Amino acid sequence: EVQLVESGGGLVQPGGSLRLSCAASGFSISNTAMNWVRQAPGKGPEFVSSINSRGSDTSYSDSVKGRFTISRDNAKNTLYLQLASLKIEDTAMYYCSTLTLRGQGTQVTVSS
Repeated sequence: EVQLVESGGGLVQPGGSLRLSCAASGFSISNTAMNWVRQAPGKGPEFVSSINSRGSDTSYSDSVKGRFTISRDNAKNTLYLQLASLKIEDTAMYYCSTLTLRGQGTQVTVSS
């Protein structure tokens, strides 16, 4: 089955860190650009970050630039997102995606 499965979310205090993972199965991510998007309750989807197939080019939304780091391990068929200096407004469901496929998401809640 072709799918993306996110993990690593949780409850963290402001200023804390988390590492999200996105494991692909049923296909190889090695030739595919990938993205992280998030959706907070009552809001639309928001682009977070993207990375090209080789991992040599990345981009970030202004809201997370300097705090989040996207990376990938093509040998492990896995995408990552390191979240640091988390803020309450980072609370959302985080999804990894390709152009045609999106995972089920992992919840990140930032609260004191």
